[in-house]
Amino acid sequence: MDTAESDRRLIEKILTDYAAVPYSQGDVQLQAFFDRERDHYLLMMIGWEGVRRVHGCLVHVDIIGGKFWIQRDGTECSIAQELLDAGVPRDRIVLAFRSLEKRRLTDFAVA
Repeated sequence: MDTAESDRRLIEKILTDYAAVPYSQGDVQLQAFFDRERDHYLLMMIGWEGVRRVHGCLVHVDIIGGKFWIQRDGTECSIAQELLDAGVPRDRIVLAFRSLEKRRLTDFAVA
C-alpha cells in the first residue's frame, strides 16, 4: 500500500473512532466526513443541547504534500498525539491552526 493510501486510512480510522464515542451532552452526534479525492477529513458535531442548535467542526485535517495539516483540533486528547501514537513522524504533522511564528517554536513541521 502506498503512503498516500495508508495516510488516508489512518486519518479515517482516527476520525471514525472519535465519531463512535457518544457525545456527553444533549442530543449531539459526531459525524466523520471524508473527501478522499481532495484529501479533506472532518469530524462534525450536529444536534441539539436543550434549545441550542449545535453544528460545527470539531476536527479538520487535510493531507497536503504528504503531510497531515491539522486545520482545527477541538478534541481533548489531540489529533497530533493520535498521529504520533500511530507512528507518524513529527516532521509530517503541521499544526496549521497555529500561526507560522508559533509553529516554528514546536517540534512539528512548519509547512
